[in-house]
Amino acid sequence: MATIDRHATALALAHALSAAERGLAVIPLSRTKLPALRSPHHDQPEPAPCHGECGRPGHGVYDASTDPRRIRELFATAPWATGYGIACGLPPHHLIGIDLDTKSGTDAPASLRELALRHLFTIPATVVVATPSGGRHIWLTGPPDAVVPNSAGRLAPGIDIRGAGGYLVGPGSRTEHGVYSTVAGTAHLPPASCPPALLRLLTPPLPLRTRRLSPPQASVPRGHGLVQFVLAAHEGQRNTRLFWAACRAYENGIGESLAGELVDAALQVGLTEREARSTLASAERLTGHG
Repeated sequence: MATIDRHATALALAHALSAAERGLAVIPLSRTKLPALRSPHHDQPEPAPCHGECGRPGHGVYDASTDPRRIRELFATAPWATGYGIACGLPPHHLIGIDLDTKSGTDAPASLRELALRHLFTIPATVVVATPSGGRHIWLTGPPDAVVPNSAGRLAPGIDIRGAGGYLVGPGSRTEHGVYSTVAGTAHLPPASCPPALLRLLTPPLPLRTRRLSPPQASVPRGHGLVQFVLAAHEGQRNTRLFWAACRAYENGIGESLAGELVDAALQVGLTEREARSTLASAERLTGHG
């Protein structure tokens, strides 16, 4: 039987109710970070899929609520809960969690910075939660029509994504390994909008049959768009645009053939030949072609 720590449960409930006031739907969690309430169908030989239609609690994120009365009922049913989970993907915030893991031995923050440089986005000021293991949860919001799936390591090693059907451990939760807490200076911030370039990486592409296909234009040479992307650079973004375009070129197998045109484009927008060739060499190494 689970050990009951009434003080920890009271604190978790208080934090959960505070989160609900901000429009975040919550559920009680146990010290293992799992939903505190067991499925009411666990003893059925072949339980039918149920997302709470049976009216009983114990359906994970499908129990999540912003209703204070409902939240108190859930915690009363799970007096051993010492934390709370925040359901992702639900209105009004459509929360997306970027989980920077440290247990895998990878430098997840560095991986995120590299992605940001390669895809031209920055993480805005937003809520950041520190985990007991030294990791970070970055809170972002998505548009209502975007369904961000959960993933582990797909974006980059050590970076997990919490999206629709997933949840984040809320700050103030106590687990077997310690307490989750907001990073100083971020608790008062609202979750910021996910940068469009990052959102494109997080959302799966549409099935081919649903895309509107354009007729092929053989007259446009391959890589033309990357060259135009560099030519459109303004001061302060020239090197970044060149680096991004070069990475895409090497990833698509046209880096060597397009290098001369990219250098010429960089010279036209104000970079020196030495700067341009150094940037191309960095892109070549980063993409594993150097």
